[in-house]
Amino acid sequence: MTGLPRKTNVKYTYGDYCKWPDDERWELIGGVPYSMTPAPSRRHQAMIIELSRQIANFIKESGGPCKVYTAPFDVRLPKGEEADEDIDTVVQPDIVVVCDPTKLDDKGLRGAPDLVVEIASPHTIRRDMVEKLNLYERHGVKEYWLVLPGDKVVTIYRLDADGRYGKPDVYTADDTLAAFAVNGLTVDLAAVFAAE
Repeated sequence: MTGLPRKTNVKYTYGDYCKWPDDERWELIGGVPYSMTPAPSRRHQAMIIELSRQIANFIKESGGPCKVYTAPFDVRLPKGEEADEDIDTVVQPDIVVVCDPTKLDDKGLRGAPDLVVEIASPHTIRRDMVEKLNLYERHGVKEYWLVLPGDKVVTIYRLDADGRYGKPDVYTADDTLAAFAVNGLTVDLAAVFAAE
C-alpha cells in the first residue's frame, strides 16, 4: 500500500482494497492485508500454466458449466450477506475452478470456488498451509490442492459430509491426480512438475 498508512489495529475491507494502487497485489484475510510481492518465480508461473491448461482442456471437452481462472483473480469470501465493500477477506489463489456461474461477476467471484490450487513459495508457505487451509474449509471450498514444488508433492484436502477437511491425500510427481470437485478431471503431475 505505497503511500497508504498501514495501521496494525485497523481492519481493512474490500471497499478499502478497491482504492489501493492497481500496480500492487494484495490479499485480505480477516481484514489483515498481505502483500503478494515479490512476483512468483518463473517455475511457479510455468506450473500454473500447465495445471490450468490441463484443467481448462478437460472443462472445454466435458462441456460442463465450470470455468477456470488464474491469479490475479479476486475471490471475495463474505461471512454472510454483507455488501461487497464490507467484505474483509479477498484472496487471489493461483488457480480457481468455479462451477456455479451465479457466483461470478465483473469483479471476479463472490463466494467459495469449487476447487482452489495454491502453489506454495517460500514467502507464502505458512499462509497457504495454515491460514488459507482454515479459510477455505470455513468457507466451504470443496477441494484445496496445495502444491509443494521443491518436494514434488500435492496435498489434497476435500470437504467431508460434516463440511470439514478430513485426512488429506498426498500425490507425487509419479501420480495422476483425480479431482473430486470436478467430476472426471485428472491431472498428469509429471507434466506439472516438469514445467519449466
